[in-house]
Order: sequence, then C-alpha cells, then structure tokens
Amino acid sequence: MSRYRGPRLKICRRLGNLSGLTRKKSKKQSLPGEHGDQSRKPSEYSLRLEEKQKIRFNYGLNERQLLRYIKKAKKVQGATGLILLQILEMRLDNIIFRLGMAPTIPAARQLVNHNHIQVNNKNVSICSYQCKPGDIIQVKQKKSSQVLIKKYLDFPGLLSIPSHLELDKNQLTGKINGIVEREWVAIELNELLIVEYYSRK
Repeated sequence: MSRYRGPRLKICRRLGNLSGLTRKKSKKQSLPGEHGDQSRKPSEYSLRLEEKQKIRFNYGLNERQLLRYIKKAKKVQGATGLILLQILEMRLDNIIFRLGMAPTIPAARQLVNHNHIQVNNKNVSICSYQCKPGDIIQVKQKKSSQVLIKKYLDFPGLLSIPSHLELDKNQLTGKINGIVEREWVAIELNELLIVEYYSRK
C-alpha cells in the first residue's frame, strides 16, 4: 500500500487530531461516511486497527514500513510500544517538523526530498534517515532554502519544541540532545494496542 494522498480532513475526522498529517481543523463533528452519526460499540479489533491507522497516517508510513519498525522495536530491550514511538520520532522528516522548520510531516518530507536539509554538514535526501543524539540539522546555505524555512518558522505546526531538541532560529540549525520522552510525543494514542495488533500477524 503506497503513501496516502487523499483527503486529509476525512482521516482527521475519523481518527482525531493528527498534527503531523495536517494543520486544518474540520468544522464537522460527526464521523465521515453515510453512517457517521450512528453510535456503535467498536470491537477489540477495530480499536487496535484505529490506533495503528493513527500512527500510520500521522508519520506518513505505509504498511510495510510500519511492520519493519515494529520488528525493529521488538529486538530492542524495553517496552516495544515506547521504543516504536522513539524510532518514529527520530526520523529526519519528523525531527524537522518538531523543530518547526515545516508545518506538517509531508511538508518536511518535501524539504528533505528537494535537498534543502543537511545533517552534520552532509546532504541527506532520505526522509526515513534515523537521526541520533548529537546530530546537527542544518538548512542548506542557499537563498531559496533559507527563505522557505524562515517562512515556515514564523508559523510552526506545533507551539512548543520538545525537550530533546534545540533550535537556533538565527543560524537555522537544530540539535538533537537525546531521545524523546513519552510525554513529548505529539500524538494521542495507546501504543500497546498497536503492538497487540501486530502480535497476531
């Protein structure tokens, strides 16, 4: 399944606020679809599926990528759900979004693909690049890149920068000081249900 390119507000109405997917807010209160107003008790499977879909759409992953991250998280000692979130939060596109250099994760992905971003003075054009504590994220010394990022920094997607990140607006650089803590993850979900969903696969 390829990356989602359809209407984003419909996804947000179904799954709740996904700050990584879009900044727009829907005025409609009901769920999308013909039977959106009808209340029904969700099954255990649908609850787990919904949590999995939240993480997929928020971080812009396809099914195969998410399954690969789950397998990677299971190999690391500790709570699998928390490790999964930490791996996703350390992706380059997400780091750019959390620094405020892009309004959404798809916008951050475009910045990386178009070679506007450098990591430790090296050009990186891979969105899924895993950043590490100590890495320096820089904007390329090109006028078009600098103007674009400055425009985004004036209207950041999220109000606060997480404690593990540091931003220098004058130099247009960001530094990763550590691994993200659970309370700084900018999406409301139960990661345990995601692990349970994939434990049956």
